Amino acid sequence: MPFIQINLGAGRTPEQKDQLIRAVSAAAAEAISVPETSVRVWVVEVPATEVLVGGVTLAERQAAQPAGPA
Repeated sequence: MPFIQINLGAGRTPEQKDQLIRAVSAAAAEAISVPETSVRVWVVEVPATEVLVGGVTLAERQAAQPAGPA
């Protein structure tokens, strides 16, 4: 029974996280030829202030992005 933990910087919508865990579950089941009912997938969200990429926190990157359509 595979256990898959996804560490993800906070900021995704519930719908995005749902799509991600469903896609990972299906891919894992197919890749190792097991029923999807045996696959366990979960997301651990890391606060955006605690993820650093290239000297910039994820929170800083998110703040610098232009706002999407209202």
